[in-house]
Amino acid sequence: MMTVRQIERNWESKTYDRLLGDLLIARPESGFRLGLDPARPVCSAALAVIRLDELDQSNAKIYPKLIKTILLSQEADGGWGDLVTTALCLRALFCGQGHGLAIDRGLKYLADLQKSEGIWPNIPIRRMPADPYVSALILYELADHKAFRAAVRLDDAITWFTAHESQLDDPTRDLWRRARTRARLAPRPAQLNLC
Repeated sequence: MMTVRQIERNWESKTYDRLLGDLLIARPESGFRLGLDPARPVCSAALAVIRLDELDQSNAKIYPKLIKTILLSQEADGGWGDLVTTALCLRALFCGQGHGLAIDRGLKYLADLQKSEGIWPNIPIRRMPADPYVSALILYELADHKAFRAAVRLDDAITWFTAHESQLDDPTRDLWRRARTRARLAPRPAQLNLC
C-alpha cells in the first residue's frame, strides 16, 4: 500500500499512471473493467485522497492539491467524464465529511443516469445497456453515504442485485458482496415470480 511520501513524490513528478497503478494494487477498485485513464490526473487524485483518508492523513500537504484537481476536473454535466471516475471522485470528496455543490452536482449526475431497473449503464449515456460491474462499483464506493442514498434509487439497485446475484460473473459478484457489506446492506431474498 502507498505511503503519503510515495503519493506526494508521484504526484509532484506528474507520474499519474504510476501513481494510479500503485494505488490500485490489492484494492477492490483494481478490477480489469474499470477503464480508468491513467493519463488523467483526476483518477489518481481521487484514489490518492481515498488512500490518505484511510491512512488518517488528510492533513498532508498534498491533500488540498488533490482536492483542487478533483473540483477543477468536474464537467458541466456534474460528472467527471464517466461513471466510475465520478463514483471515485464523489467518494474522495465525501472523505472528511465533505459536502457542497460539487457533490450535489455529482450525485445528480449519477441519479440522472440510473436506469429504471436500478443499475447504471457502462458509459454515461442513459440508453446504453446496464452494466452490473460498474453498478456494483458505484454501490461499493458510495452506498454508505447518506447523501448518495437520498439521491439515487438505492432500493431498486439492491433489488436488482439480489434478484440477479446468481447470474453475475465472479468479479461483479465479489464487488457486489463487498458493496453490500460495506454499506451494511442485508441480503434480501429474491422475489419469486409465480406467474
